[in-house]
Amino acid sequence: MATPNRPFQPAAPGLPRADLLRWLYTGRLTLVTGMFVAALYTWFNAQRADLLGVIVLFLVSFAVTAWSFRYTHVDRNEAGTNFLYAQVVFDTFVVTAIVHLTGGPISGFASVYILVISAGALLLPLVGGLLIGVLASILYTADLVLGFQEPLTVLVGLRIVLFTVVALVTALIGDRLRRAGQALGAVASELYQLRLDTDDILATLSTGVITVDGDGRLAYANPAAEGLLGVRLQHKLGRPVLDELDSIAPLLGSMLQEAIHRRASVSRGRVVLSAPEGESRLGVSTAVLERGQDALPSATALFQDITDLERLDELKVRAERLQAVATLSASLAHEIKNPLASIRSAVEQLSSNRVSPEDREVLTRLILAESDRLSRLLSEFLDYSALGMGDRDELDMHSLVRGCLLVAKQHPDLKDVEVQAELDDGPIPVVGDADLLHRALFNLVLNGAQSAGPGGRVRVTLEDEADRFRPRGTAIERPVRLSVSDSGPGISEEVRARIFDPFFTTKAGGSGLGLAVVHRAVEAHSGATFVQNGADGGAEFVIFLPGAPSEAGVQTTGVSA
Repeated sequence: MATPNRPFQPAAPGLPRADLLRWLYTGRLTLVTGMFVAALYTWFNAQRADLLGVIVLFLVSFAVTAWSFRYTHVDRNEAGTNFLYAQVVFDTFVVTAIVHLTGGPISGFASVYILVISAGALLLPLVGGLLIGVLASILYTADLVLGFQEPLTVLVGLRIVLFTVVALVTALIGDRLRRAGQALGAVASELYQLRLDTDDILATLSTGVITVDGDGRLAYANPAAEGLLGVRLQHKLGRPVLDELDSIAPLLGSMLQEAIHRRASVSRGRVVLSAPEGESRLGVSTAVLERGQDALPSATALFQDITDLERLDELKVRAERLQAVATLSASLAHEIKNPLASIRSAVEQLSSNRVSPEDREVLTRLILAESDRLSRLLSEFLDYSALGMGDRDELDMHSLVRGCLLVAKQHPDLKDVEVQAELDDGPIPVVGDADLLHRALFNLVLNGAQSAGPGGRVRVTLEDEADRFRPRGTAIERPVRLSVSDSGPGISEEVRARIFDPFFTTKAGGSGLGLAVVHRAVEAHSGATFVQNGADGGAEFVIFLPGAPSEAGVQTTGVSA
């Protein structure tokens, strides 16, 4: 797979100097060529120009410029300090020659000195720029005094002062610009190197990386992305690719588009990729890079082949289910074994002729009791195994709890137990199976009464926590809190860890399925169940159920108190 095209290398810090030299060469040739053309024109008409001096100046300037251009721009040699001094000094002499040939004191080309001084300030160090200003002033003064025998007038003095001031100001500005340019050049080099390093890292990743801009055009794709998608993407840089990505891996382009328009990242997504060799699944996450308030952000998709991982997860879940079935079967077999052993022993004794009538009656009652126990155990196990969500209705939890408590108070185990109810004013809507919730609450109340014992107390509270509280570690929306506490001895840490396991019980004769049914019923409603010791002693079971989106259509299930 071809590696992504790397961006063009940014200009080296010396490139602005090359641009200045190019302008310097162009200005020099333009000036001497203009002089040469003007000299030819005046020679043919009035023969007043010193044509020979102009020709020599033109040829020398052209030769020096051609050699310099080849040295710096054709052969790509670095323009050293001596080379730059030579260029600026040569231009100073060229301007002096032009001023001399065009009349000296009356020449309008004296102002060109300012351009040469400025070029020296930009190309040379601070001291070099000042020296060029001094050199220009000396040459200009020497040409007037020695060449034209002119006295030093106020105008000449002002020009010399101007040259000096320009040299000083441009030298200071040039020094600042040079330092800023060096700093920017260093930063550009570091950024370029960082980008190269980043490209190298992304090119070696096994994770696919695709970046699109706000308009859905491809900005970057690493080799892993091309390999996972089975398509070449480098030649599509700068082109819209979202529709094509959707055709290759359904929903991949849509996820990028959604991230751009919603300005929100997706932490975990999944797309299915169909290929002749089989189906593969990609785990996708997206990241958004803002470009400003008004501009659409760019989006990056990171994806990996999770086909094998999902298959391993499926095998793991399957193994866990088989393990759970094996554990449940072993527990059921253990619970069945004891009654069967008692029945077998009783039958063996009854078959003996040495059993008295009184013992025969006791053994008969034992067989009947153990048979009833075995039947009850199997019935509860079948109920637990078949437990599932029935019809979902919008229910009033307040009415359901009150009706369940009226029924529970008729149970023999609650005969001498006080039941207190602290319920928020209804209705409190939830969506679920009324029979399943009724059964779960009944089991909790019965369990609390059995723990509290005669003379004990069971308290049931129902609160609508939609606007006040969300249980930590859950994503339950509009939670409804139902708690059942008792005045019993409480629950130890060891028991609490296993309290919802099927067939686990601390009560003599208990099946160990009551609380397991509660746990499964609450899970079927996407709720959560917690157990803790209450503030006043005893155990407290807390259930959180997701509340209904609205109170419309609430059914008053149960009997009103």
